[in-house]
Amino acid sequence: MALTTNKAVLDWIDEMSKMTTPDKIVWIDGSKKQIADLEKEACLTGEIIELNQEKLPGCYYHRTAVNDVARVEHRTFICAPSKEEAGPTNNWMDPKEAYKMASEIFKGSMKGRTMYVIPYSMGPVGSPFAKIGFELTDSIYVVLNMNIMTRVGQAVCDTLGNSTDFVRGLHSKCDIDEEKRYILQFPQDNTIWSCNSGYGGNVLLGKKCFALRIASYQGWKESWMAEHMLILGIENPKGEVKYVTAAFPSACGKTNLAMMIPPEGYTSKGYKVWTLGDDIAWLRVGPDGRLWAVNPEAGFFGVAPGTNMKSNPNALLSTEKGTIFTNVVLKPDGTVWWEGLDKNPPTDALDWKGNPWDPASGQKGAHPNSRFTAPAKNCPCIAKNWEDPAGVPISAIIFGGRRAKTAPLVYQSRDWDHGVFVGSIMASETTAAASGAVGVVRRDPMAMLPFCGYNMGDYWQHWIDMGKEIKNAPKIFNVNWFRLNENGKFMWPGYGENFRVLEWIIKRCEDQVDANVTPIGFVPKAEDINLEGLDYTIEGDRKFDIDALREILTVEKEYWMEDVKSIEEFYAKFGDKLPNELKSSLETLKKNFN
Repeated sequence: MALTTNKAVLDWIDEMSKMTTPDKIVWIDGSKKQIADLEKEACLTGEIIELNQEKLPGCYYHRTAVNDVARVEHRTFICAPSKEEAGPTNNWMDPKEAYKMASEIFKGSMKGRTMYVIPYSMGPVGSPFAKIGFELTDSIYVVLNMNIMTRVGQAVCDTLGNSTDFVRGLHSKCDIDEEKRYILQFPQDNTIWSCNSGYGGNVLLGKKCFALRIASYQGWKESWMAEHMLILGIENPKGEVKYVTAAFPSACGKTNLAMMIPPEGYTSKGYKVWTLGDDIAWLRVGPDGRLWAVNPEAGFFGVAPGTNMKSNPNALLSTEKGTIFTNVVLKPDGTVWWEGLDKNPPTDALDWKGNPWDPASGQKGAHPNSRFTAPAKNCPCIAKNWEDPAGVPISAIIFGGRRAKTAPLVYQSRDWDHGVFVGSIMASETTAAASGAVGVVRRDPMAMLPFCGYNMGDYWQHWIDMGKEIKNAPKIFNVNWFRLNENGKFMWPGYGENFRVLEWIIKRCEDQVDANVTPIGFVPKAEDINLEGLDYTIEGDRKFDIDALREILTVEKEYWMEDVKSIEEFYAKFGDKLPNELKSSLETLKKNFN
């Protein structure tokens, strides 16, 4: 039975069901009973496998098709009226052509299957930040994941009422044919169509498709921002909490930072870190003239390999109940394993393809992009106010990338516009999260390159314009945990020790410390970063000390001048869409070095 009488919703579902011809339609109310029934049904068909309920209560295991293991950027399109509106960094398709082509693929694709209707809210239901979507899907796996990642059910329909302001999402597994796999976003129509995939990043339509590609366009039109950012609270011993957002491309420690544990010397004094979100932030200007943020998601869709009790204990502990594991190793005792979890790979286990796996084979047991979908409320360091409908006020915005030589450990932009420049020139290395070559350095402005729903030149201009609206703007910083020495060894310990850099950032926001003026912005004075209790050996027997810190705070002209050429090439793609403020910042950078 339908959960709403909203005519726009019902007419759209009717139209989609006529095209896909499911045998029946089931509305998802998110009740415990309904979810339990669906879990049972999916176990019977083999779509999911029940894990050891004593050791992993409420947890399930899923395998995707071998040809369907990551986001497919080359088959992801922004379907805007003109190519210029989509911009040079997006794949573009004419909306009429896209609808026509995909309609043929979707035609009859749900015959013999059930269409599940998922009403969901991105952001706490009823929050001024929140937006509502519906996903139609023929996959129980999608239903179960969306139930973790978003707020699902009757309250969503009640909040929407008769409004037509909702995102229309259609997904069908079809035949999992990679030649006919398309992830189509229609920003002007508030519509997403995804076909021939079963992998989360392509089919959990609330995630990147809505929360970033569609929402970034909505934010542009409605004067707010949808960003690929974590949200973190830093509490000092007096109980005062300051909030920061941070954007990193994949494999740059984003989830680790979102759930970090400060070094012992800090925790013993009463410092704490609170997680509010690990991936996406929606930001609006508050009545007080500050920028406020909310995490639109309700769960974590994290990369499993490398997650362990040292790298990210809070993420690992979040997966102990109510979690879905995808493409990891299945152990004989009904628990799971992946590379980097511990040093005890199981024997008699099944790999991510379902084949018997021997750790001595030299083959990886878990796919490098294997995942866990865990409820955010499971996280031991989740902030008490993480679902506050008003959001939290942001003191600092942090950009980061993985640069071997160019960027120092941390630097601060001179002002908001220069901070937009710093975000626009972010660069890092590709990883398994995006299918394609691994280890290639690429520009990824604000970590939004694959997720911006419109022309990135307009997106940067929107950042510049937002700066004029925010009376008390956050300060903007860049960090680089990955600086290497001449022997290719990491010069900074990373992980929880990154808290020392966050402490300096907060002090800068409160004008408590001075900084060195450099051609790229404000760089810390080495003595202002607390190294007390830091025990790290770079290589051999060289201990990390203030001299080592000075080395990773250096700004080296030759690397930056090389980078300038690469920035100019990148900027050239945007023609007259490139904001003058960014041109000006680039000229200033060149002038400063000369």
